[in-house]
Formats: sequence, C-alpha cells, structure tokens
Amino acid sequence: MTDYAITARGLTKSYGDHVVLDGIDLSVPRGTVFSLLGPNGAGKTTTVQILSTLIGANGGALRVAGHDPVTDPQAVRAAIGVTGQFSAVDDLLTGTENLRLMADLRHLDRAAGRRRAAELVERFDLGAVAEKTAATYSGGLRRRLDLAMSLVGDPEVIFLDEPTTGLDPRSRRGLWQIIRDLVAGGVTIFLTTQYLEEADELADRIAVLDGGRLVAEGTAEELKRLVPGGHVELRFADGHTLDLAAKTLGDTGRDEESLTLRVPADGGVQSLKSLLDRLEAAAVPVASLAVRTPDLDDVFLALTDQEARR
Repeated sequence: MTDYAITARGLTKSYGDHVVLDGIDLSVPRGTVFSLLGPNGAGKTTTVQILSTLIGANGGALRVAGHDPVTDPQAVRAAIGVTGQFSAVDDLLTGTENLRLMADLRHLDRAAGRRRAAELVERFDLGAVAEKTAATYSGGLRRRLDLAMSLVGDPEVIFLDEPTTGLDPRSRRGLWQIIRDLVAGGVTIFLTTQYLEEADELADRIAVLDGGRLVAEGTAEELKRLVPGGHVELRFADGHTLDLAAKTLGDTGRDEESLTLRVPADGGVQSLKSLLDRLEAAAVPVASLAVRTPDLDDVFLALTDQEARR
C-alpha cells in the first residue's frame, strides 16, 4: 500500500482558453491534513472536483486512495467522502433521516444503515436534534450533520471544501476538533479554506495555489520563513534608555512615542539571546519585549499578490 492517499502529477484543467489548473503536483500522506490555500478563482474547488471524480481533468496522472479517478471512478467514490462549500443536507428531513438517506445511497442494507446513522448521531453529538428537521439547525449543527453524512461510507479520504465558511468561532473550533479526531483515527483530510488560522491550526502540510499553479508548499513554519519581516520589539522605560539602546543596536524601527525599537530577527532562540547579551553588555535594561514573526496572512499576501506581478 502506498504511503500517499492522494497523488497528482501534471494536473491540468482548462475551459476554452481559460487555464484553471496549469500542471500542479500534489502528494498527500495518509492520515494527515493537507490544506490547499489560494485566492478566489485560484483553482482550489476545481482541484477538489477533479480528485473527487465530479469533473474530469484535461491532463495529468492521478491516484486517490490507490485508485485512478479516470479509469476506476467507482472505486474512488467508495473510498472518499466530500463536504462541499454548500451543505448537502436536506432541510425537509430530520438529522437521522438525512443519515439514513446517505446510507441508502451508499447501498448499505437497512439494518446496517440504521446502525451507522445511530453511531454518527452519537459521534457528532447530534442526539438532541436528531429527530428535528434540518431546517431548524444552526449553521454549526448543519455543518456537523453535513460532515457526518460524508462519513456514512467510512471513507479513507475526506475532501473538505471551505467547511467552516459562515460559522461562528465556537462552532468553527468544534469542527476543528472533529477533524483532529478523524485524523487521529487514520482518515486523510484534504482541506481548502479561506481562513488562514484554520490551515495553521490543522494542516500538516500546506500548498498555496495562485493562478492555477502551486507557488509554495511546506509546513506552516516553513512557509512563514519564506516571508521577510520577523523582528523583536523592545520596549524601554524612558527616552534615555531608548537612546542607549539605539546607540547599541541602531535606530532601526525606532518609535519615540511608544519607547520601542524594532530590531530585525528570525525569531530563533540564538538570535534573541545574542540581542539580549548585547544590551546586557551595554547595561541597557529592557522593560519588555515581544517576538514578531510573519504569519500565514503575510505568506498568503506575499505569494498571491497577482496585482504586483502584472
């Protein structure tokens, strides 16, 4: 069995003269969260649709859960679950009825379908609302039911296309925990999101898609190191001490009003220690300090600045 749940080599997709995906390569290890980031129109949803057999690619070699979506789409569909941007929940059915309907679509027999629905109601803490129609559910409950429905077939791989859009912070964090629990159980998650904090919290690896091409890939920390701008912010008790610090370290980033100096640094322990040693040697006391490093917002803006490249 391959160590990768998803692989793509040279994946392309065009609509007429409009190129949506321009030869992207992906490798997603089993039992991990892989997050695909990018601005609107970058090709994230198209990638999910191709990998989940909803549409075909124009070119490239693919494997999902060990199967080729082109030559064996049924095997791929049997091995995956999909939660799209828009809920697949039927508002006229109860939570339990939605789950049983999905079991029927998965061709589970009646007894097995009822057991699976009951298991998922308990697993997703839907017992209090399971017999109520989905039209009465909050956004967070609908998303939990939607994700539960994608698990009826016990998939190896789950595609989550912007699953927490529109959720309040509490509901979003509740869904994050469900995702972590799924991965701990061996499920592979392919996540697209507009919430960079979400990718930072959940993803083992992150790829940034822009204009149909992958412009970067790595862990969150690796991507953050691609962007300059890390610094240590030093605050001093008075203007005299600030002057002494500036003579020792230079005037870079000096702010008279807040009595601070911003000194470029990579955020590492050794560079911070070296900085403090210099101040101690010069007998300059520091009132407080803060280490500032680029976050995924900075990475996203730097790597997907289409206007700057035109």
